[in-house]
Parts: sequence; structure tokens; C-alpha cells
Amino acid sequence: MDEITGIIPCSTTPYSEFKNHIGEEVTIKGAIHNIRLMTDFAFILIRTAREVIQCVYSPEFSDYRLADNVVEQAAVKITGKVVKSETRDGSERYELQIHNIDILSVPADIPPVVISKKEVVCDLSVDLDYRPVTLRNPKERAVFKLQEGIQRGFREYLQSQGFTEIHSPKINFAGAEGGTNVFKLDYFGKTVFLAQSPQLYKQALVPVYERVFEIAPVFRAEHHDTSRHLNEYISMDFEMGYIDSFTDIMNMETGALKYIMELLKKEYAPEVELLKADIPQITTIPCIKFKDAKALCVKKLKNITDMKDFEPEEEMFLGKWAKQQFNSDFLFVTHYLSKKRPFYTMDDPDDPEVTLSFDLLFRGIEITSGGQRIHDYNMQVEKMKKLGMDPAQFETYLMLHKYGAPPHGGLGLGLERLTMHLLGFKNVRYAAMFPRDINRVTP
Repeated sequence: MDEITGIIPCSTTPYSEFKNHIGEEVTIKGAIHNIRLMTDFAFILIRTAREVIQCVYSPEFSDYRLADNVVEQAAVKITGKVVKSETRDGSERYELQIHNIDILSVPADIPPVVISKKEVVCDLSVDLDYRPVTLRNPKERAVFKLQEGIQRGFREYLQSQGFTEIHSPKINFAGAEGGTNVFKLDYFGKTVFLAQSPQLYKQALVPVYERVFEIAPVFRAEHHDTSRHLNEYISMDFEMGYIDSFTDIMNMETGALKYIMELLKKEYAPEVELLKADIPQITTIPCIKFKDAKALCVKKLKNITDMKDFEPEEEMFLGKWAKQQFNSDFLFVTHYLSKKRPFYTMDDPDDPEVTLSFDLLFRGIEITSGGQRIHDYNMQVEKMKKLGMDPAQFETYLMLHKYGAPPHGGLGLGLERLTMHLLGFKNVRYAAMFPRDINRVTP
């Protein structure tokens, strides 16, 4: 009787190990990415999980002969001898002289877009229509390998700082941010909402774990059809208790971003190089109060009409200003107006018209909103009533305050927007694996 041991024997040799097997026969598995037929030999590029490995077929290498089912996108197992070669720039490269090809599967049709070139050349809409195919292109898939590194860095850093990872429900009794931009659901005859953020739950868990974080999708029913908005995106959130000031939260995010960027440079170097990613060097991040930032915008830009928030062109201006003044790709803007922040945001005791909150701009686009939360029960109830909210509808949320909560605060960081500006994309959809916007729910 066979027994399952939980051990999977390694049946292939990763490219990173080729240097240790020069002149030896090894086996790799992958998809045929591209075939280039020459007069008496052929280059066959094999796409593995992270690399594209060059294999060479020639009748001189073995008795094996190319079959008709050796076609692009076929899944194969190739056995061959590792040999060393040199690139045009003189760097070392390894390739496989093919001794045998086992066909594991054959595609039923030719892909509708060419994915074997350096880039997928097509309109964004076509790229997204055929996403399961276009993501096979090495440059396209590298975006989301790099995105893995961002999430990994966020998780590793926060865990090193005593945070506990949580998973909050995505079907909620109320919208965390207030307003009307929530998706309503019929939940067994009751009206419920898709989560705008994990805010209410991560606050509830501060008295439990003190420091918590979550990486998960959130949903915004915004009728925006712009290059920077999605209706479902990945939010990287954390909440921390026993803070002395809302600047503690900004310091924690700065530390996380430093760690993330160093991790990308160190362990995701192939993707950084392939994508020509401009990884910022972070030492400190400058801060400016909202009213002072708005004054700069009014002075330098024309036709500023909204004095309560920033327009995209104002964010772009502030991004350039931070780069010129402080050589920083990041800028914290603090003390946003109370009327523009959610009901749980703490007002500044010295100026109740503004809040102990902030946004983080990265190269001229907002990627983070955060701040200190109200932890006092009476203060939270009073603010709810002031905003026309019924505290009775938030009874479970108010358990946090009613039964005691420490001073706390946190933030939400948009993964796709961070990726977008890290890679210089003009549209956030390039940074979403399967984007959801007002026009798209497939594939």
C-alpha cells in the first residue's frame, strides 16, 4: 500500500543550478515559449516558472528527432546536456543541448496574441481580454512576481515588528468609509455590503493582538473610469495600538517601505532588471500639512477650485516638489480636514477642524491613507451623531470603544497603485492581474 509522505522529489533542475552541472545531463519541465528553426538545428526556448531557458536541438546531439507536436505552448519535459555559452555583452549563460523531448500536452489552438516577443504589443483592452494568455509573456508575469515581493516585504517587516496577520470578513453590515460607494448584496433577504476596507475589524482586534495587518481585496462602487481607479483592488492594511502619536504610524510605514524596496533589489533582481523598475532609495520621508500643501498648489497652479482635497494635478505637482526639495519620491501630507475624513478619524485637539491623519504620495499619486482613530466611546458616539449617523446601527463596532480601547491608528496601502508608479505604468490596470472596473468583470 502506498503512503503519502508529504515529500515531493525534485525531478527537474532549476536554471540557477545549471552552473553546477556543466557537461552533465539534466531534466527540465516547462512550456515551449518560442521555436526558431535554422538550417540544420533549432533554438527552442522553454518557459519555466521564472526563467526562459534556451535549448538547442541538433541531430548531432542524440538519436532524438523533432516531432510534429513540438509546437509553441506545448508542455514538455526535456532532457539534455548543460553547456556554457557567452552573451554579446560577455556575461555567462547556460543552455541545454536536447537529447529528448517528452510531450506532456499540446495546445488546441494558436494563441490570439503573440507572447513570445519581449513585450506583448497590443491595446490594453486586448491584453486584458486575453489575460490568461498574455500573462505568460515573461515581462507581463514579472509585474506580478514583483508584486509578490511587495506583499512579502510588507508581511515580513510587520511580523518582525510584532504584528499578527488577520483575515476580516468581506461581507459587512455597513460601509467602513461611509458614503454611497459601496456594493450592496441581497444576503438572505437582508441588505449587506462588500467591504470597502477591513477598518472596523482591524480596530476591533487591536485590544486582542495590539498590532494587526491584512493583505486582501477591498471593493469600491465608484463610477470612475480613469487610469488610476479600480473597483476591486488589494489593500495592505495595518493597525497598531498604544501609539503616542499618529506619527508612529507614519514611521512604521516608512520602515516597511524601506524593507520592501531593499527586498525587491536583493531577491527580485531579475524582475527589477527585466521591467527596468526604478526602485526608490528611502532614508527619510518629508511631511507637510494639508493647508501648507494646498497653499503651494494655489500659488503654483491655476484654477484650483476644491479647497478641501487635492485634484490629481495637485498631487503630481506635490510629487515633483518633494523630489526637487528633498530628493524624495514620497511625501506625507498630514492634518486633512475633518469633513473629508471618515467618522472614526480623530480630530486634532488643538484644531478640531483638522484630523490626526495623513496620505502618502508616491511620485505624485496617493497610495496610502491613514491616521489615528477615535478610541473613546463618548467621543466616537458624539462624532457619529454630528455626522448624522445612528450609533445604534454600529453597535457591534462600538463594542471596541464601550469596553475599552487603547490609543491606536493605522493605514491602508494600495498595492496596485504602488506597483503602477514603481514601474512607470500610465494605467493601473497593467498592475492588476485580472482588473475589475466599471466595464470589466471578465476574464
